[in-house]
Amino acid sequence: MSRSVTDRRADAARFDFRRLHACLRFGTASDRYAGWIDQVYPRDVWAGEVTTRSKRVGRASFEERMLPVASVEDYFLHFGVLELDFPFYRPFVEADGKPSNTLFTLRQYAEHAPANARFLLKAPQAFTARTLRQRADGKTQHVPNPDYLDAKAYTDRFLVPAMDALGPRLAGVIFEQEYARVGDSPPPEAFVAELDGFFLDVPDAVQMHLEIRSAHLLTPPYFAWLESRGLGFVFSHWKWLPPLREQWRLAGERFTAANGEAVARLLELRDMSHDEGFALAYPFEGPAPGLADTPQARQMVDEATALAYKAVEQDVTLNIVCGNRAWGNAPDLARTVASRFLDFAERFGV
Repeated sequence: MSRSVTDRRADAARFDFRRLHACLRFGTASDRYAGWIDQVYPRDVWAGEVTTRSKRVGRASFEERMLPVASVEDYFLHFGVLELDFPFYRPFVEADGKPSNTLFTLRQYAEHAPANARFLLKAPQAFTARTLRQRADGKTQHVPNPDYLDAKAYTDRFLVPAMDALGPRLAGVIFEQEYARVGDSPPPEAFVAELDGFFLDVPDAVQMHLEIRSAHLLTPPYFAWLESRGLGFVFSHWKWLPPLREQWRLAGERFTAANGEAVARLLELRDMSHDEGFALAYPFEGPAPGLADTPQARQMVDEATALAYKAVEQDVTLNIVCGNRAWGNAPDLARTVASRFLDFAERFGV
């Protein structure tokens, strides 16, 4: 690395993470948060462009303050990658073949993002979830998903439109599967077999990274299969998954993606619900008491930093995706991890 640690610290202090190390690509889970004005988004440009809407989280209601998609131009003056999660909730093409509103939004991102932007897209739960939530008669229940692991529908209604819209800016797809109890899951060997059938039929033009949220399925055969297929393992800091250091051990202390990249998602603190993390983090303007000052958060930062150093050692590009609910403010979480990594860089000369 030719740039001095002093220069890289100065970049991180102003929330510019693009040149901290060739093997590190910092980003966030979603963007457009008005709470990031003065960190990522210049006030004189975007303060007058904020829109609001009511958002219900659990039993509480919050005012969601968002910027237009065009703000992504400023986002990529600070970060190297952006994870977009809205496709998780709706594919780009409807079952009848008509474009959905998510495809319109993706095309807006493609219009405003620079040529060197990199995006990670979450695959639609319509094809990755074994069951889907339905609400009927005032009750929520999980019902079998008829399109689970439908490779053709996934390709036609999500992957091909994504590739057409983003081209080389599509860095990867995150295949996130919901948590399931042991009794609701197939045996690990059968689970690997059903995934294998799906990925054999999916084009490999875009790198896939799998986030399986059921810890009992993270077995040696699963990691061996990931490596054999060149699929990435997502190191996810999430409430019911093991700590990052344990995930690294389970993975055999190796990265498995064929393209030499990996993904770490710092989404929320372990043993904390989505709703609790959201309430503590809101309005996402800075580090939040009850999140950033906890032992869990400090452990998350330490282990994410150690994973970053392992990526540097193995010449792997690590996409570090930070979320508001894990810290209170995703840009400040990125700055904290970056600062800890630069402590390593100064000590070991990287």
